[in-house]
Amino acid sequence: MTRMQDFYKETVVKELTEQFGYKNPMEIPKITKITLNMGIGEAVGDKKIVAYAVSDMAQIAGQKPVVNLSRKSIAGFKIRDGWPVGCSVTLRREKMYEFLDRLVNISIPRIRDFRGINPRSFDGRGNFAMGIKEQIMFPEIDYDKIDKLRGMDIAITTTAKTNDEGLALLKAFKFPFKER
Repeated sequence: MTRMQDFYKETVVKELTEQFGYKNPMEIPKITKITLNMGIGEAVGDKKIVAYAVSDMAQIAGQKPVVNLSRKSIAGFKIRDGWPVGCSVTLRREKMYEFLDRLVNISIPRIRDFRGINPRSFDGRGNFAMGIKEQIMFPEIDYDKIDKLRGMDIAITTTAKTNDEGLALLKAFKFPFKER
């Protein structure tokens, strides 16, 4: 069991039960999956960009990403049907908790000029999404070996029913949110 799983069972469950008064332990919100997505639209000009993005994503997630292909041709973007336009990874169970631990304790504090995460980035059902501008904030990425700075989207899916429950869950995991 990972460190964050133990932290969830020992600390977060008690905190959320006291805060919301849950009667049944199955009511307590938990994180079900974390999805990482990286758009690589510039791969139209050079196919090696896809390989670089996939290797960066694999180092960050610890799991091989899936290359997303375009569904239709768009002449304005110079994209044809079936060309690679991104890559994504879905993390669950132990790998999810390990990534969450690295994200909160190592990667987010390494962001330049960081003032906190926006607490309004919830979708209305307790799920949270955030975007990062540079993949070099992760310690797995060697700054000298990257070809280009790329951003990515991180979506955290929870079993929370409201934004307040989702916010309380992520605050219990020590997410550095801005004060409203």
